[in-house]
Amino acid sequence: MSLFNGKRLDDKTFKLDIERMRKGWYADKYFVNIATMLEKLSEQGYRYQGSDHRLPPGISPDDIMNGDIEVEMQWFTRRPGTTIVVGVDKALTMLQHATGYFENGEFVSTADKLQVWAVQDGATVHYDGNPLHVQPVMRVRGRYRDFAILETSTLGILARASRIATNVYNTQVAANGKPLMFFPARFDVHEVQAADGYAYLMAIQRYNMDFGENTSTYVSTDAQGDWWGGFGGGTISHSGICSFLGDTAEAVLAFSRVLPAEISRIALVDFTNDCVGVSLQVAKVMFEKYYELVKEGALEEAKRYVLYGVRLDTSSSMRDVSVQPLGDPLLDLGVNPRLVFKTRQALDSAYLDWDLPEEVLEIAKEYCQNVKIVVSGGFNNEKITKFEKLEVPVDIYAVGSSLFNNSGATNTDFTADVVRVKVHGEWVDLAKVGRKASENPELERVW
Repeated sequence: MSLFNGKRLDDKTFKLDIERMRKGWYADKYFVNIATMLEKLSEQGYRYQGSDHRLPPGISPDDIMNGDIEVEMQWFTRRPGTTIVVGVDKALTMLQHATGYFENGEFVSTADKLQVWAVQDGATVHYDGNPLHVQPVMRVRGRYRDFAILETSTLGILARASRIATNVYNTQVAANGKPLMFFPARFDVHEVQAADGYAYLMAIQRYNMDFGENTSTYVSTDAQGDWWGGFGGGTISHSGICSFLGDTAEAVLAFSRVLPAEISRIALVDFTNDCVGVSLQVAKVMFEKYYELVKEGALEEAKRYVLYGVRLDTSSSMRDVSVQPLGDPLLDLGVNPRLVFKTRQALDSAYLDWDLPEEVLEIAKEYCQNVKIVVSGGFNNEKITKFEKLEVPVDIYAVGSSLFNNSGATNTDFTADVVRVKVHGEWVDLAKVGRKASENPELERVW
């Protein structure tokens, strides 16, 4: 959200478990052990005693207190190509609230002594495969032992949120701007939904900015909209249809009668494995009720019976009865292009079979042709690209587990490295072989 409104989120949004974070509860234990060691060495007044340092020539290692060493650390990803960066605000909030140390059981914050630079959520970074050419998304200078235990958690939120945002962005590109319903909530624990939904929002806003579009957002749970004020939406469910004894049309009518009109009426039409037939049945009964109320002048009530869309969700192991077999699973099974074309054609001309008076035909025609087609079930970049190439008349793609993909080209692991140390008041380069201090023009001073 930050890149698009200039504001950073804080702990009023994140509600961090700050007390346990300060104690290293969420840290890889070796970071806790290192921080403990450095604190003890500081208390002992220990000074560097080795003989194999890697300081640049001419810089003396004498009188350096390792326990109080100040470092410059940079956070970056090595995902190939372009990454949409998300999770920065939460990482900064961790630093702000959990940087410091305990003294006599009380936490002493030293966050104000850090120097922090960061990009904004929604920024992009690029990686060409060379770890010496990274673009940092955060840079922090300060006493290392005060923030060492936060490396795990800050990397974690950057990795997950940036992965999902980048996957969503690339999927949105494949969909040519058609809306994406964000449907991965069922594929992970509920605690991650708020961060995931925010990452989705960042991706859509970045896409809209890059392509001059105004693509809508659709999340499936209220939790996914928690950080930005969004609310969950969706469709009629298979279980809901079961509650009406398998009668999809009756389930949709009941849904429409009971729930507020602002909730989109999207019928799930594959329950009987006849997407075309059920779509026609639902459209007919919904229009009949809609027009009955229009004739009575009850226009607000009529809005309840506007069929926003039908959702095709045929299992990849099934062939819909309206699809004639060609002997090729890719052409026959699941939600395939032929099924979508048939559904669109059937809906567009459905009103012609309704035996309507001449003066009602145009209203019915518009009603039918405004019904959108939503597709779900195994959709990813590859499948969406094929559909778009064939100009399949899909209006909305519902996408789930593929947005969590984190392998190969979608691997979005983040790394944090110390790249400089402060020696005798001067910052000097010091990093493990293969890494170095890097620049990113989008880094801005935070505090």
